[in-house]
Amino acid sequence: MALLEISHMTLFFGGLRAVYNFNMKLGGGELVGLIGPNGAGKTTVFNMVCGFYRPTEGEVVFRGKRIIGLKPHEVTSLGMARTFQSIRLWNSLTVFENLCISQHYRLGYGLWDAVWRTGRYRENERRVRNTAEELLEILGLRHYAMEYPKNLPYGLQRRVEIGRALSIRPSLLLLDEPAAGMNPGEIEELIELIRWIRSEFQLTIWLIEHHMRVVMNVCEWIKVLDFGETIAEGSPHEVKKNPRVIHAYLGEEEPAHA
Repeated sequence: MALLEISHMTLFFGGLRAVYNFNMKLGGGELVGLIGPNGAGKTTVFNMVCGFYRPTEGEVVFRGKRIIGLKPHEVTSLGMARTFQSIRLWNSLTVFENLCISQHYRLGYGLWDAVWRTGRYRENERRVRNTAEELLEILGLRHYAMEYPKNLPYGLQRRVEIGRALSIRPSLLLLDEPAAGMNPGEIEELIELIRWIRSEFQLTIWLIEHHMRVVMNVCEWIKVLDFGETIAEGSPHEVKKNPRVIHAYLGEEEPAHA
C-alpha cells in the first residue's frame, strides 16, 4: 500500500483552473521532487494535500485513510508534516520552545492534569522536552536553544523549521522551497541535511524547490508542473533532458552539473 496516493486531484478558484488532474503515489522512504515555474500550482498541491484547500475533484489517501475534508491539524496528527515557502516560526519564543510547542497535539493530559501537576502531566512534559533536546542535538542547534529564531541566520531558521516539523515524528515530510533565501554554503549544508534526515528518520520526503542543484542532487524522482498540469516526470537525468521541461522551466540551458 502506498504511503500517499493522489488521484485526479483538481482545483478551481472560481473560473481559474489552478491544478488539473494531478496524480501521485509515494511509497515509504522515497525522496521525490515537485518543480515548475512560478504560478505552476506546486504550493497549491501541497495545500490541498495538507488540508488548507479542498480539491474541487479527486481523492487523497494517506496511510490508507481518505483525508479530503480533514483540517490541517487532523492531517498532521496522522503523521504528515510540512514547512512553508516563507518561514513561519514563533519569533516570540526561543528555539527550544518552538520545538516543544509544536508537539502540543501529542500531549496526553488535560486541564486538570496541568493545574495539579499530575504524574501524567509530568511524564508528558518530560517526553516533549526530551524530544526537543534530541532535535537540538541532531540538527546542530544546541548552542541556539535559548535564542529567538528571528535573531538567527536564515539557514539556521530553516533548520529550526525543519526540526519543528520533525518533532511530530512524521512518516511524510513536505518541504516547500527549503533552499529559498539561502547562500551557496547554506544550500550545500541543506543538501546533506535532507539526505541525512531521510536516512536517520526513515521517512518519505516530498519537496518543492527552484534550486536545481538541490533537486538534482537529492531527488530520486521528479514531477514537473506547468499551468497546473503535469508536463513530465521521471528520474533527474530524464527530466533535465526533457524538451518540454527545458522550454517551460529550465530555459534553453541545462542546469549546472553537481
